[in-house]
Amino acid sequence: MEIALRTALIGWLAADPVLAAAINSVTEEAPASAAIPWLAIATSASADWSVKDCPGREVRIALELHCRGDRPDTAAELVRGLEARIAALPRDQPGFAVVNAQFLRARSEQRAGNVRSVLLEYRFRLLAA
Repeated sequence: MEIALRTALIGWLAADPVLAAAINSVTEEAPASAAIPWLAIATSASADWSVKDCPGREVRIALELHCRGDRPDTAAELVRGLEARIAALPRDQPGFAVVNAQFLRARSEQRAGNVRSVLLEYRFRLLAA
């Protein structure tokens, strides 16, 4: 279910017209040659979250947004859009259902070359369809 969730999440984020207009690439891993800003899954991990009669997984996913700017609020509007889009992920997916999605934490850092990196971590609890 972890791979299926990763695929569904990337497709869902890439399909948003507002985010698509603001982000050059939405990929499963850091793009080799995309211009900033881009968004990718930095990492994920899963654990058993089954119930008596249904297999399940708890999946933690960290999304990394790279953008350019020297102000702390450079990516604030874009991050709000990402958070809203993730919260609206349809619960029914092919092969599984999203029982809940929860924001866990965020980190932001200024890097060399005026690049800002924002890491957003989420927990998804899934049950097999």
